[in-house]
Amino acid sequence: MEKHGRKMKAALVGCGQISEVYFNNIQKRFTNLEITACCAAHFESAQKAAAKYGIHACTYDEILEDPSIEMVLILTPAPTHYELVKKGILAGKHVYTEKTLALEVKDAKHLAELAEKHNVYLSAAPETFLGAAVQTAKKAIEDGRIGKVTSFHICANRDYDILSSLYSFLREPGGGICFDYGVYHLTALVELLGPVDNVFARWQNYKPVRKHSVPGMPGYGGMFDSQGESIAAAVLQMENGVTGTFMMNAESNMWDIIDFRIYGEEGVLILPDMNSFGGDVRLIPNTTRTAGEEIVLEPVSDLTGNCRGIGPSQMAEAIAAGTKSRVDSSLAIHVLDIVNQIITSGVQSVVKKIETSI
Repeated sequence: MEKHGRKMKAALVGCGQISEVYFNNIQKRFTNLEITACCAAHFESAQKAAAKYGIHACTYDEILEDPSIEMVLILTPAPTHYELVKKGILAGKHVYTEKTLALEVKDAKHLAELAEKHNVYLSAAPETFLGAAVQTAKKAIEDGRIGKVTSFHICANRDYDILSSLYSFLREPGGGICFDYGVYHLTALVELLGPVDNVFARWQNYKPVRKHSVPGMPGYGGMFDSQGESIAAAVLQMENGVTGTFMMNAESNMWDIIDFRIYGEEGVLILPDMNSFGGDVRLIPNTTRTAGEEIVLEPVSDLTGNCRGIGPSQMAEAIAAGTKSRVDSSLAIHVLDIVNQIITSGVQSVVKKIETSI
């Protein structure tokens, strides 16, 4: 996505592992942005990143006081997002944050109201739906390749014993399988089929206490609390009446195994992992009579690798054009609402209405 014209100056907040791909992609690919500063909870992390990428390491307050910086990219753990986003908005900055926008829908709505009041843009990940895979599937649906959509099925699994040993933020609020991983699939679903109307769900925290299982890391062999949901199953009904299933399991295989299908009267679409941007989108037309006979669809774009950074780049493009961003906060709020209502439905054993839309 080559951009021309003025570059919007941005600062990156949080210099952990995920920051590397943002630094690299924005420097080399999404050239309507320029990262000029960074900060981190551990200042030495910001200093290392600054030295590597030729930018300034500073505090968040210094970033917010810098009039040349128009956008802040927040890559910190989810529990920190609300306060960091709020401070950015109040300082007059456009804000893009990694998932989720906040932990509670009321807080996310408040941030969106503040952004509107202060005339700044607010967006949140996941941005993976902008990649070639989801957009290829969307075009296939719009072109009638599977006819009228009748249902969908989403099933994904991970291994939280290993992953939460590696990444401590998965142990915190907002680190459960639906909040951290399910949001990719739910965002893709909403992009493909529109908003969700209601949910009925069951979930559990399968292992409230886990054993650190990664040799060579600090804490190996010790025990730690794991706070979030690790298994969840839900029936989702879309506003258009289509009903399907959503299943997340963090108590299984280390390597993510995904089954994401959209069923239609004239065929079935099989999508790859929604945590990535690309991957084969396969079509099984109902004219196929041989098991396993599939058509791999031609990608609609070259956004097939790890394209993190496309979200803030698209937001910068929308700001320049004065149009609504495709990663607008309304989408993030709706997906957060779905996740929260999955949790509430599981506690109350009732169908929960999704009050937000897009």
